[in-house]
Amino acid sequence: MVAILEEPEIRRLVTLMPVALYHRFGEFQPNGQRTELIRGIVIDKMSKTPLHVAVLYHLLTLMQTATVSSQMFVRKEDPLTLLDSEPEPDIAVVAGTAAGYNLRHPSTAHLVIEIAVTSLELDRVKAALYAEADIPEYWIVNPAGQAIEVYTAPIGGLYTQRRTYARGETLLSSALPTLRLDLDTLFAA
Repeated sequence: MVAILEEPEIRRLVTLMPVALYHRFGEFQPNGQRTELIRGIVIDKMSKTPLHVAVLYHLLTLMQTATVSSQMFVRKEDPLTLLDSEPEPDIAVVAGTAAGYNLRHPSTAHLVIEIAVTSLELDRVKAALYAEADIPEYWIVNPAGQAIEVYTAPIGGLYTQRRTYARGETLLSSALPTLRLDLDTLFAA
């Protein structure tokens, strides 16, 4: 069995499917059900809370400013096609421009961010996916805990460094050197 199925909250949301069939999955979903493929398992995406949306747009503004003069593009809730998965991170900063992805989804990124209002355990499971894709930096933003888990230095499919930032701290991204994030501002009421 796939390790992700050991999590009861996740197991109740799954349907098994290979990546090739998942790419055709939209043909079979006339109701537009939102899903993502994680380790060959189709996971129903949770509805976005107002808190999730507020944090997302704050971070999007910062990412777009930090990438304005670079050869990077900020994607919002768009797929990354990985070996056995097609997650849709809340934010992915990828190389190139939007036009560069007209025919395929990116298979890696410089930075991936998940906002964990209702999905903390699943987002922690995704760390292995992103490390295997050699994504140098992965954030899990936890508004309830008012903290950000930052995973870096992927080696052999695992992140070798993890640091948690809390209110009162400023996060400096190693993947985007121009990015500075004040957690007090992000989590202001």
